[in-house]
Amino acid sequence: MLVHSRKGKWAAWALFLVLFLPLFALPLLVIVAASFSTHWSGAFPSGPTTEHYSAAVRGESLQALTTSLVTAVTASLLALTVGSWAAVAAAGLGKRGRRVLDALFVLPVAVPSVVVGLAILVAFSKPPMLLNGTRWIVILAHTVLVTAFAYQSVAAAIIRLDPMYEQAAASLGARPSYVLFRVKLPLLLPSLTAAAGLCFALSMGELSATMMLYPPDWMLLPVLIFTATDRGSLFTGSALAVVLMGTTLLVLLAVSRIRTKASYR
Repeated sequence: MLVHSRKGKWAAWALFLVLFLPLFALPLLVIVAASFSTHWSGAFPSGPTTEHYSAAVRGESLQALTTSLVTAVTASLLALTVGSWAAVAAAGLGKRGRRVLDALFVLPVAVPSVVVGLAILVAFSKPPMLLNGTRWIVILAHTVLVTAFAYQSVAAAIIRLDPMYEQAAASLGARPSYVLFRVKLPLLLPSLTAAAGLCFALSMGELSATMMLYPPDWMLLPVLIFTATDRGSLFTGSALAVVLMGTTLLVLLAVSRIRTKASYR
């Protein structure tokens, strides 16, 4: 809603700060403060230190961060490929066909992620698709959980896409494959990059399904944060959480720059 008066703008900003600070900013600032502390017996932390970050960027923590990045990038690329293909296919179906595809792709996010993890664990624990105990079952679970967001983002962009571009290319003799790869997908590039960023962020923070599936040699950073806080190492867990948050934000900023450049092509 647009606010034109000066008093209205100040009131809108005040309301925003009253709602934003305690609900979003303050919890994150508490985690950042805890990551630099050794004690928290009063209202404010004490014992400033950077030892938690020294441990967070080496050894097991660095390996967990690398594992999370590999899992998130792989799952995002797979989800973007499957979701985009399904969205393009759904655009050529009738209303009933689109509804069926929408229901199929929304189903994994309509139930708790722990249920998805259990379903994948049961389905892929026996031959011929024996994935239990491997990294691929974790990547598969993340792909299933984030594909719905890629599908919905691309499907919404296709609906807004002007069909005149495709019709003009087809009238000039372009084959369907040429229209898809040289006309439609370049126009969808901003939405594709936005969907990739969303899938990456969701995969980086996924915990419930991961806890049920991860093998000992494929521990992700959210699992390490959970185990650290579960053992009572709250300050170490806070440092790991800040590393996870900072890494995710850096990747999202890079994706945002790519999206901006794609929008001006």
